[in-house]
Amino acid sequence: MSESEATQRPESAPGDQPAPAAESPQPAQRSCEELLAEANTRADEQRDAWLRALADADNARKRAQADIAAAQKFAIERFVRGLLPVVDSLEAALGTGNGAAESLKSGVELTLKQLRAALEQGQVSAVEPAAGERFDPHRHQAMAAVESDAEPNTVLAVMQKGYLLHDRVLRPALVTVAKPRPANDA
Repeated sequence: MSESEATQRPESAPGDQPAPAAESPQPAQRSCEELLAEANTRADEQRDAWLRALADADNARKRAQADIAAAQKFAIERFVRGLLPVVDSLEAALGTGNGAAESLKSGVELTLKQLRAALEQGQVSAVEPAAGERFDPHRHQAMAAVESDAEPNTVLAVMQKGYLLHDRVLRPALVTVAKPRPANDA
């Protein structure tokens, strides 16, 4: 070997094997392809999990809507059950034919008692202010203002009872309110 050849080619040790020319790109491509396939598999799994979660959320929403619709539809069921004995009593009173006035009055009083009990069970209470009670515009509706010696803005008389459902006014009490008498300029 000439000197120029020795400088250009490195000497190899006796146990060294010649290095392969250039590795073929297949092992690198295979690992990239494997990584890509693995990533695609994970992406598919994530997509499936997302779709399942989306379907579960949609099913939960539909169940909640159905529950709300049923609650609205049957919200007054307990109240109506309380009114059914009142209806039965009224039908029985009408079916008696010729009843004495006293027995009819007794039947109506019993029916009214049943109706009040049903209203009470439904958390319905009457608004019936006493004379002299302060006028409350949230629970009372003034139908007339009458000159009176009573303190101004107090209830003189109740024309019609009002009703509350829990704390909400269903119907205000219709009342007559006191107003001061005009001062005599004599």
